[in-house]
Parts: sequence; C-alpha cells; structure tokens
Amino acid sequence: MPEAILTVENVTKRFGGLVALNKVNIDVYDGEILGLIGPNGAGKTTLFNVISGVYKPEGGKVYFEGVEITGKPAHQITRMGIARTHQIVKPFNDMTVLENTMIGVLFGRLAGKVSMSEAREKAMKVLELVGLDGKASELASKLTLHEKRILELARALAAEPKLLLLDEVLAGLNPKEIEESLKIIKETKEAKQLTVIMVEHVMHAVMNIADRIVVLHYGEKIAEGKPVEVANDIKVVEAYLGDRDLALKFVKVK
Repeated sequence: MPEAILTVENVTKRFGGLVALNKVNIDVYDGEILGLIGPNGAGKTTLFNVISGVYKPEGGKVYFEGVEITGKPAHQITRMGIARTHQIVKPFNDMTVLENTMIGVLFGRLAGKVSMSEAREKAMKVLELVGLDGKASELASKLTLHEKRILELARALAAEPKLLLLDEVLAGLNPKEIEESLKIIKETKEAKQLTVIMVEHVMHAVMNIADRIVVLHYGEKIAEGKPVEVANDIKVVEAYLGDRDLALKFVKVK
C-alpha cells in the first residue's frame, strides 16, 4: 500500500447543535481515486471544507504529506498542493476561459513565482489537456453547464495540486457528458500524477472510477473498502444504495 498523502484523524465539525462530522477517520493514499459517497447531508462537502481550510473543525486533525494543516487558511492549503472544485460552478463570468484558468496558476502552488506570460502559457496547456483550448477566448458565462464544470476542473488543475478534491463534478450532466468527464478525469489524473477524492451521487460513475469508496452517513463513516465490498455492505445498502443487486451492477471489479 502506498503512503497516505492525506490523513483525517477524528475530525468533528459542528454547526450549532448539529454534528456534521463525528470523529471521522480517513486515510487517502498517494495516487488513488477515493470515492466519497453518502446521502445528502451526510457531511461530504463539510469534510471537503475542513480539508481545504474553509472550516476549522471543533475536534481532530488533518495531515497533508505528514504536515498538520488543521485550520490553516484556504489559500495556504492551496499553495501546499490541495485544490478543489465546487458543487455549484463558480466561474468568473465576466472573464474569459483562459483568464479563469490563469487564476488557478497565479493563486496555486506557483503563487508569486510566475509572470503573467508564464501563467498564460501554463493555463493554455491545462485547457489543451481538458479540451477547452478552443474556448479560451470566450467569456465563461457563454459556456454550457458541462463546459463550466470542465472549466472548474481546469482552474483547479492549473493550481498544480498533488491532491484534487472533486465535488459532484458530474451533477446535472447527461450520460454522454458524464462519459466525457470521466475520461478527462482519468487522463488528467495520470498526466498530472494526482491523488483524487471524488464526492459523487452518480453511482455507476464513482463505482467504476474509484479504487476505494468511503461512505458517510449522518456525519459518521459507516463503511470503507473496494467498490464491490461497499456495494455488498448491508449498512450501506440500507442507508444509501437501497438495492444491493442494482448497486453491484454499477461495479467493475478492480
């Protein structure tokens, strides 16, 4: 087993009387794609927000490459090598696709170390990688939902992350767009040698692309393992999947 690039240790996050995360423990291994699934309100995006520095947990610690990052500001965590996308796409609509992607370069791991011309060049390479180079000069507001989700991915990739957090990047897409997006994720993961955590409700997608799955329910980890193991777990079926046989149809044995 490779070394853990990220360790979440007994993390607890509360919002008033609501416990969104309750002593969650997760190891994410270098080079893997970890699927993070569970019902709405399970704590998946909250966990992303704790990892990326949006929220400070009330308890527990987060380590990235052996360094504690618990409660560090989001921009510092980004510069250390963690980038993310968001459930709701957030492009700068009055800026071009290229300019949006340049922001990832300028505020990522290379912040303060690149010129504008270098940032432009690096951003164009990322757009070529994800297939948006033909839209580089268009305003982000003109893109389709699918293209905006790919732009979110491009901006995150431009930050030169080691760990990429993908928050429902397939939401709202049709089957063809989902297939195209999965292909881009696989290719960029290999090209950039990334580790990926993927929050997703599109079960056939996450079950096929992930090396391992972690399941959250009411803020607690209820299962962890290979996709076929998770699909067979009675606690997961009852809490989330609903139909074991249908869940197993989604799984490609790795």
